[in-house]
Amino acid sequence: MTTPFPPPDARIAALRKALRSERIAAREALPAVARQALTERIESHLDGLVARLAPRCLAFCWPWRGEVDLLPWARRWLATDPARQAALPVVLTPARPMEFLRWRPDAPMATDHHGIPIPAGDEQVSPALLLVPLNVFDAAGYRLGYGGGYFDRTLAALAPAPTCVGVAFELARCDSTHPQPHDKPMDWVVTEAGVFVGSGK
Repeated sequence: MTTPFPPPDARIAALRKALRSERIAAREALPAVARQALTERIESHLDGLVARLAPRCLAFCWPWRGEVDLLPWARRWLATDPARQAALPVVLTPARPMEFLRWRPDAPMATDHHGIPIPAGDEQVSPALLLVPLNVFDAAGYRLGYGGGYFDRTLAALAPAPTCVGVAFELARCDSTHPQPHDKPMDWVVTEAGVFVGSGK
């Protein structure tokens, strides 16, 4: 049985909620031309970092609510080496760690309970590297997701832990996400401004 994470105190919870809402709104408001230009810069920085880390299998997230769209990048990454594998995280059981289902560009897709596309197959893989979307992040690599605790539960359960690379537009940066005891910082953060080392490394 998974133990639920204790909630932060009311003041911190309100600060985190406000930060999350503010930065998601700013991200969703990005004009298409600006979004494309920023994404291309992120892809360039990601190319260099992933080449250094050299995973054979990585996981990324289907873009939601204006997140950085890594689908074109993932297709290119897979196309350069047939031995590579990519996966998408999937919530198969509520309040449990996510599973990672293998994704191919031509794979049939289904949708989860949020309406987000997920692989229709059931081939589970163990990625060595996770590309994690960040709604908000700070210099230490701590992040704010959507408040469901999916990545927190998953990262706490994985052994050995995969390398975690947060991916976001620079507008998601803040002074502090007010991290909680269970929060896991990213090993790296990639934005249009470059590659940054997080305190998880």
